[in-house]
Amino acid sequence: MAMNDSVLLDVRGLGKSFGATRALDDVSVQVAAGSVHAFVGENGAGKSTLGKIVAGVFPPDQGDLVLRGAPVAFRSPREALMQGIAIVAQEVALVPRLTVAQNVFLGAEPRRAGFIDRRAMAKRFARLAADAGFDLDGRAIVGGLSIAEQQQVEILRSLAREAELIVLDEPTASLSAREIDRLHEIVRSLRASGRTVILVSHFLGEVLDLADTVTVLRDGRLIRTGPASAETEASLVSAMLGRPAARAYPIKRLAPADSPVALSVRGLSAPGVEDVSLEVRAGEIVGLAGLIGAGRSELARAIYGAAPTSAGEVTFRSTALGSTPAASLQAGVALIPESRKDDGLFLGRPIRENVSLSSLAEMTRFGFVRRGQERGRVVGALRQASGTTLLEAPAGALSGGNQQKLLFARSLLVKPGVLIADEPTRGVDVGSKQDLYELLVRLAADGMAVLLISNEMEEILGLAHRILVMRQGRLVAELASEAMTEAAILEAAFGAAPASAA
Repeated sequence: MAMNDSVLLDVRGLGKSFGATRALDDVSVQVAAGSVHAFVGENGAGKSTLGKIVAGVFPPDQGDLVLRGAPVAFRSPREALMQGIAIVAQEVALVPRLTVAQNVFLGAEPRRAGFIDRRAMAKRFARLAADAGFDLDGRAIVGGLSIAEQQQVEILRSLAREAELIVLDEPTASLSAREIDRLHEIVRSLRASGRTVILVSHFLGEVLDLADTVTVLRDGRLIRTGPASAETEASLVSAMLGRPAARAYPIKRLAPADSPVALSVRGLSAPGVEDVSLEVRAGEIVGLAGLIGAGRSELARAIYGAAPTSAGEVTFRSTALGSTPAASLQAGVALIPESRKDDGLFLGRPIRENVSLSSLAEMTRFGFVRRGQERGRVVGALRQASGTTLLEAPAGALSGGNQQKLLFARSLLVKPGVLIADEPTRGVDVGSKQDLYELLVRLAADGMAVLLISNEMEEILGLAHRILVMRQGRLVAELASEAMTEAAILEAAFGAAPASAA
């Protein structure tokens, strides 16, 4: 890939700490103008912190940023934007009550006679969305959008400001395959137009496909920077982990043929879900595939009692579940939600409280929590999930991978017979993914029934014993054994070829 060798951004000796955690330690890197420069590393390696310092989200504790040959210091993303640097963050930061168009042009609205020109804003939005290939209604309220759609709004907001340098922090984590392809086209177009992109990503294939240069970080330190053409996924993983890469997916043990049905769904209808029936047996991992918006997360929430149902029945071991999450948990069905930020964790509260939250009744006597019992049980669950045992640190201080392990630990604490895992490795690094893959396979081997939802095709194929495909709120295919292929999933998801309904 052609690259302009002139340096746009020179990062010199950056250091950053959050309390006792050293996030960055003496990191120096140069970013060439008109290039795509990727930052990779495990969760907690410092890659997102480095990107956020560049974009003005965090101030560095030490070191300097030199932009176009001149030192700069940003106290906010707004100051960085004034210098031509924008960020699309991993966790979206939108105003939920405003429309899509209002969010895209917030602070940069077209005006006429001192007032916002809504007609001009609508025209500009339509042109911008069309150029980006995003099918978004500018009049829609952002709070009602899916995570993938909100991510698209963030991308459009960055493009609307015509930033010279755009930091993309896990931009494709919630996008479908088609949307990812379109975003990749946009990144290439940005580079072709002379803009510079810093790409922070866990998807190494994406990095190798898009980046001119790759910087590898580990434990807050710079490991190496070099041309992407000299790297492979295996070489990057080894550099990130400091050891050779392990097997991507653990060997999954098949459930016995006479294994009992743990979760049964019959004729379930709910918002976004129409007449769905399925079964998951004890010891089985069933993958739920489909495009974003196909109804997978809506189905998970309906099964769990987190969304109202209009028809159908859900049973656990032949006993009907209640209609609330509390009833499901009590019966033995747990859910790892799609968004740990919005639906999973209280990021400002201690790790201990986040893990014990669903099991407090078992640790309470006369209205008081038995702290010793709570700590012991939480530590045990965290160890089972390969998570941290620093109980009093706030959950928000952890990396994305360790935050995800808190959700698993919380679920394991209730000893469920069924685990519904909705995007369990979203925004998680390679090492943590491996831990979670091994945990899921181990839980199934121990007799747990797992319903796995994932946008990553390889993840579904690598972990599931059977795959169910959804399209437009319905189950349209069931795949097993040799029929479980990427082509078969895509055909069913897009409706490109006939598929036998489940």
